[in-house]
Amino acid sequence: MPRNHQQNNNEPELQERVVFINRVSKTTKGGHRMSLAALVVVGDGKGNVGIGTGKSAEVPLAIRKAVEDAKKNMFFIPVTAEGTIPHEVEGHLGAGRVVLRPAVPGTGVLAGGPVRALCELAGIENIIAKSLGTSNSLNIIKAAAEGLSRLESPEQAAARRGMTVGEMFVGKEND
Repeated sequence: MPRNHQQNNNEPELQERVVFINRVSKTTKGGHRMSLAALVVVGDGKGNVGIGTGKSAEVPLAIRKAVEDAKKNMFFIPVTAEGTIPHEVEGHLGAGRVVLRPAVPGTGVLAGGPVRALCELAGIENIIAKSLGTSNSLNIIKAAAEGLSRLESPEQAAARRGMTVGEMFVGKEND
């Protein structure tokens, strides 16, 4: 369930969603020391999104640390007027591979748990995503973030090529 927080007047309102909480233990001479690791996604619904992890002996403290980490690691995803991504992209991290494809309006977010949270908080309404290679939530969400961070809007692609958007799709006009 997303939680809303209002920060300073110059910062946007961010939603946060806990994706995964894992109980981890460290074996010491005196026995096992239990700890909790939280994976959290924060986003403003307008293309800005971040992923963070936090560890603590208590769940609320682990989530708070993860939210702070996610705010530090925010990045922008270009979203089209139809609420989808501009082009197909594939993200990799370790054994994790995530394929992200644009979808027509009305499709919705067709994605697994971690990737779904990332897309919804980024403001993407129509997308098809498939995760391959691993079921590890952390690797899947980082692979999806890696792919989404490489997306380019048509304006960015045209500027990189030294063209206008019209020239890029139609061809150079002869005077």
